[in-house]
Amino acid sequence: MNPKVRIFSLFFLFVFLAVGSAETIAASNLTMGDAINKAGRQRMLSQRIVKAYALVGQKVMLSAANQLRDSIALFDKQLAELTEFAATEEEKKTIAEVTALWKKFKAMATQKPNKENAEKLATMSDEVLKKAHKFVLLLQDRSGTNAGKLVNISGRQRMLSQRIGKFYVLKSWGLNNPEYDIGMRKAVVEFTDALHLLQNAPENTSEINDALAKVEKDWNTFKISKQLKGNNYIPSLVVRSLDKILAQMNYITALYAGIAR
Repeated sequence: MNPKVRIFSLFFLFVFLAVGSAETIAASNLTMGDAINKAGRQRMLSQRIVKAYALVGQKVMLSAANQLRDSIALFDKQLAELTEFAATEEEKKTIAEVTALWKKFKAMATQKPNKENAEKLATMSDEVLKKAHKFVLLLQDRSGTNAGKLVNISGRQRMLSQRIGKFYVLKSWGLNNPEYDIGMRKAVVEFTDALHLLQNAPENTSEINDALAKVEKDWNTFKISKQLKGNNYIPSLVVRSLDKILAQMNYITALYAGIAR
C-alpha cells in the first residue's frame, strides 16, 4: 500500500472512531439518533478490543497497541455519556449491567496479552456485547421510529466487521476453538443480509445509497478473496480490509443518526 494512502486511511479511521463521526457531543445534548449511534458503537468496541489485544499479543501491526488503548478510552467516554442519557428504569438497569461487565473486561484487556487471557477476554466480550445490544434495543424502542432502527442495523454492521476480525486474529494466534469458525461464518452471513436490508430502506438519501454502494463493492471483494480460507493467516491484511469497511459503516451510521434526530 502506498505510504501516503495508508496514512490517510489511518487518519480517516481515527477521526471517525475517536470523536464519533467528526463531532463531540455532550451527553446532555445527545439526540436519540446520536445516542443509538454511540450505544451501537459500544458493541463494536467490545469486539475491536479483543482483536487489538490479540494483535498486540502476536506482535502484529505496530498500530495495534494504540488501537487497543484508544478503543478502551472511547468505550469509557461513551459509557459515561450513555449512563447520563438513560431515562427509563430498564435503560438505567441495563447500562448499570454494562458498566459492571465493562469493569472486569477492561481490567483484563489492560493486562499484558497472552493466549489464555485472550480466550477469556473473547468470552467476556460477548457478554458485554449482549448487554450493550440490549441497551441499543431499548433506545430504539424509545425512539419509536424506523430511522432509529436503521441506526441500530447500520451500527451493528460495524460490530460485525470487528467480530469477523476478532475471530480471525484469534485463529491466527493458534487458538483453534471451533466456535470461532462458526462465529466468523455467521457474522459474514449476517453482514451480507443486513447490507441488503439497508440498501432497500425507503428512508435512504442519495448520499446514503452512494456510501452503501461503496461498502458493497469492498465487502464483495473481501468475501471473494481467500483471506478467510486456509491456514495461511494474513492478519494485517484482513484487519486493514475490515477496518476500511468499519470506517465506511461508521460514516453511514452517522448519516442515519442525522435523519433519526
